[in-house]
Amino acid sequence: MSKLLPVIAAALAVAPAHADPLAIAPGVAMIAGSSEPGRQPDGNSILIDAPDGLILVDTGRHREHQDAILAFARTRGKPIAALFNTHWHLDHSGGNAEIRAAYSHAPLYASTAVEGALRGFLPKSRAGAEAYLKSGEASAGIREDMALDFAAMDDPASLRPTAPVTASSTMKLAGRRIDVHLAPFAATEGDVWLFDRRSRVLVAGDLVVAAAPYLDTACPEGWRKALDQIAAQDFRILIPGHGGAMSKAQFLVWRGAFGKLLDCAASEATNAACIAGWKRDAAAFIPAGEKRTDGLIGYYLETRLRAASEERERYCKPQ
Repeated sequence: MSKLLPVIAAALAVAPAHADPLAIAPGVAMIAGSSEPGRQPDGNSILIDAPDGLILVDTGRHREHQDAILAFARTRGKPIAALFNTHWHLDHSGGNAEIRAAYSHAPLYASTAVEGALRGFLPKSRAGAEAYLKSGEASAGIREDMALDFAAMDDPASLRPTAPVTASSTMKLAGRRIDVHLAPFAATEGDVWLFDRRSRVLVAGDLVVAAAPYLDTACPEGWRKALDQIAAQDFRILIPGHGGAMSKAQFLVWRGAFGKLLDCAASEATNAACIAGWKRDAAAFIPAGEKRTDGLIGYYLETRLRAASEERERYCKPQ
């Protein structure tokens, strides 16, 4: 039960497909990621208006999502001048090729963690996905999603950064200063998050996922440290990788729920107790009537948080 191949499951928070851009703050807009039952999701995409162009964070998976990004740029009458991937998961980077084809001069900023993914996780996931396709059980929508992911894997140059983020720093991008942070060994081997001091908007990527953390490639304790670093920032609004924007107070509740989940997993409590704890502590972020939370958190307890020590630490070192 993850958002990554080969296991097929819809993300928890059901969002409309490729919704119109949302104004988050002056000069900051979000194209919400879709999350339709029976389909793979798109992550949120963020566009920051700078004097010399637009700064785009994450490109989604589906063509409709990328088309919405390109339409926004045309409406604003500005080019995409800089592109960021918060991490290499294909619901955040799978649309790179389409965006870069339209704006070939825009540098791609991302961590180098994609190199390990291209060697290990992605080929392994592809093999599992291909076996699933051969089983004949995949729906038409899932087959389409897999084809998009395979196309992205077949074009590794579109996923590799042209401007690698190797340390945290303040950058001047298209005439606007942005604090760019690198969180090592967190949700992935290298997660990039941004803080725009002018609007006080923080773009967290999958370091924050409203309904449930995606732990497929996570180093849990490194992730906890990254959340502590985010909490130290003077932001007003946080945009998660999936789900709606949060106030700082809301983020602190989510961060607390995350920490309690890790603590529960390290205790003698039953899986059922840890699942119930997450549902209680993160209740504000779980849509009413959502029935998949138990399965998702239970899956991560079994495969990541309570796996054998070697497996728990798998993503706490270079891949």
